[in-house]
Amino acid sequence: MSKLNFRLPQEFRPLFDYPIRDTSICLGGDGLYYLTGTTGYPDWWAVTGDIQVWKSDDLENWVPVITEPRKRSTVWNIDRDGTWQRKIAVRDEAPFRPLWAPEIHFLKGTYWITYSIPRLGNGLLRSVSGKAEGPYVDHIAANAPLSPHIDASLFEEDDGHVYFLCDNGKIARMTDDMTALAESLQVLRPANAEHVGFEGSFLFKANGRYHLAGAEFIDGDYHCCVASSDHLYGPYSDRYVAVPYGGHNMFFQDKDGQWWSTFFGNDSHAPFRDRPGALRVEFDVDGRIRPLLPVSDRN
Repeated sequence: MSKLNFRLPQEFRPLFDYPIRDTSICLGGDGLYYLTGTTGYPDWWAVTGDIQVWKSDDLENWVPVITEPRKRSTVWNIDRDGTWQRKIAVRDEAPFRPLWAPEIHFLKGTYWITYSIPRLGNGLLRSVSGKAEGPYVDHIAANAPLSPHIDASLFEEDDGHVYFLCDNGKIARMTDDMTALAESLQVLRPANAEHVGFEGSFLFKANGRYHLAGAEFIDGDYHCCVASSDHLYGPYSDRYVAVPYGGHNMFFQDKDGQWWSTFFGNDSHAPFRDRPGALRVEFDVDGRIRPLLPVSDRN
């Protein structure tokens, strides 16, 4: 893989000061932006269970969607709302059941949240109110994980079919009611590697092409890699670093159609660590994604 030939904006800062990893943002049906991600610091490597959601109308000022002191501040909680998700394992002689990488999507008139619980698998929640604050219910018919892997995402094709993604680029079409997988998972592979990234898979479509993103450590730094294709199941191009130090991210469009990448920072060279971020991106003349730099940064 070629060395990085671009950089992040010099004044790139977190959206707000709260410990969050694996930042996810979507534009909702009401014109507001919604954000979630891995929370539970400092126990996000041990036992957690909350999914929190924030909202904004301008991508700058964020507030929680639920604020009920002494009652409820989360849209979903494993011990309050879960079933199969409650099991606590042991790792390194310590309790282990983190809830990782919730990702929020607005599809088919409501909000969906995918998530993963390492050693148990992936889940899918649906808002029964059509609102981002929920309440959310487990949408999987089997009352069991969708897959035994980590990380999870959704992609809606132009024809309305929804695809489930997880792990290192695994994908499968879902049933029409989205309660199960309609086919076996298969790995989408770039031309120059076994996977686009070892975790944090995300797929989106722009300019008539499919863009598959994944997180990968390269020389100790945690980058977002992307490979592209004219067809959903490939073949995909060589992977390349699209957002430096921006691994486990997702891409979304704002109200004006401009593309953005989420960010959280996971290595010593990132401009910040474990905080939610978002930066504008662009497609170069070859159709590759890169951060969009302000004019003052382009020298």
